[in-house]
Amino acid sequence: MSESNGWLLSHLDRLVGDGVEATVRAKHGRRLRRLGWTHALDPPDDGPWATGDPPPRPGCSLDVLIDGADAFHAIAEAIEGAQDHVHLTGWHVAPHFELVRGEHGRAIGQLLADAAERVDVRVLVWAGAPVRAFHPTRREVRDAVEKLTRGTRIRCEPDPREHPFHCHHEKTVIVDGEVAFVDGIDITDYGGDRYDTRDHPARRRLGWHDVGTRIRGPAVRDVHDHFALRWRELTHEQLERPPAPPPVGEHTVQVVRTIAEDMYEAVPAGEFRILESYIRAIRSARRFVYLENQFLWAPEIVDLLADKLRRPPCDQFRVVIVLPARANNGQDDTMGQLGLLVGADDDAGRLVAATIRSLSGHRDDRLYLHAKVGIVDDTWLTVGSANLNAHSLLNDTEMNVVTDDPGLARDTRLRLWSEHLGVDVAGEEPHAVVDERWRPIAFEQLERLRAGEPPTHRLIALPGLSRRSRRLLGPLVGLVDDG
Repeated sequence: MSESNGWLLSHLDRLVGDGVEATVRAKHGRRLRRLGWTHALDPPDDGPWATGDPPPRPGCSLDVLIDGADAFHAIAEAIEGAQDHVHLTGWHVAPHFELVRGEHGRAIGQLLADAAERVDVRVLVWAGAPVRAFHPTRREVRDAVEKLTRGTRIRCEPDPREHPFHCHHEKTVIVDGEVAFVDGIDITDYGGDRYDTRDHPARRRLGWHDVGTRIRGPAVRDVHDHFALRWRELTHEQLERPPAPPPVGEHTVQVVRTIAEDMYEAVPAGEFRILESYIRAIRSARRFVYLENQFLWAPEIVDLLADKLRRPPCDQFRVVIVLPARANNGQDDTMGQLGLLVGADDDAGRLVAATIRSLSGHRDDRLYLHAKVGIVDDTWLTVGSANLNAHSLLNDTEMNVVTDDPGLARDTRLRLWSEHLGVDVAGEEPHAVVDERWRPIAFEQLERLRAGEPPTHRLIALPGLSRRSRRLLGPLVGLVDDG
């Protein structure tokens, strides 16, 4: 291909990509204006907290649970100790899924059935895809619900109130109104076993990296209130509201949600505070943005990151994004958005886009990056169920928690970075870790892959970037199904 033809193709490619994304952004803007949610896209510069209720709650204790083994053990322990009730939501719940492994393994169905003999156990799951081309289907969910509840006192309601092509994606567990888990982790092995450890050994099957949280204190009642809203609208049963838990810690926590409009009578205009939270945080970034996510489709988020890369707030500003090597859908769209960020970085070395894999010696297996984590400047942290695409930010039912606690944000970043880099990075400045560890390791491992040499590290740069025109599947679908 001649140089002039290559330039023309690149130019046309950019025009097509920019045009479609501008159309999608305009469509999202019109929708949010119609619903009275313009501030979700353009919030005031008045701090990290999303507008409205519930407000940030001081006096909480927030634990970040990294990877399934730790998260599931904590959930199992809480369910076994329940004294009044267990309320659980999920995208999919597999009754046979073992939260605790080994000789004394305990499956979620067994745990809930035992708990239901002494306390109220209520479960909300997505009713499944009405079109058989997508999974889990309605029938698959009905089968799972029947297996979960058969011969038990468990009450389980499939929730069919989704918009076309969307779902109920949140993952929460509330026990006794005193402790709540807000997660990105599904209690299922559907599409991959969510149980994995922080060392992610190669097991000749798909590994899984994920992150959840455990909350104690006043914010627990906000998680309960959301469950009670959905339960009431499906069953017409009004759950008793527990008293607000007393202060138990030093973290301030805000519960934020995505709920599409016209889904629940109590929220007719919907709620889009996860989008607002991310926009507030990324706009305020001065030193770094760190994201772990399953997807990177949302043009509103990518545009903000690109602006930061083009006009960095300081010389030390860096962006690190960890994504799956191959997402279960929309891979070209994600890679195309990364292409936009690479262009915005313009070889300045401020951006690292990488993935991780299971590794034992030189034996590697694919590892699915399913976490939904955002950390900005070690002063803002969010964890939950929301992906960075229009599904999670505008359409699916989602829940995240947000905190402005610098100690917890920094500790979470250090734990994640130490896990992915395989070395303790405490005491090192974030920009130095990116320049001296993230970038050299990730790109050296990519070169080894290209040369056919065995891996020596779990981290690897994402190989190849799609043309911008190849990222159009997500935006084009968005023109049809994003509200």
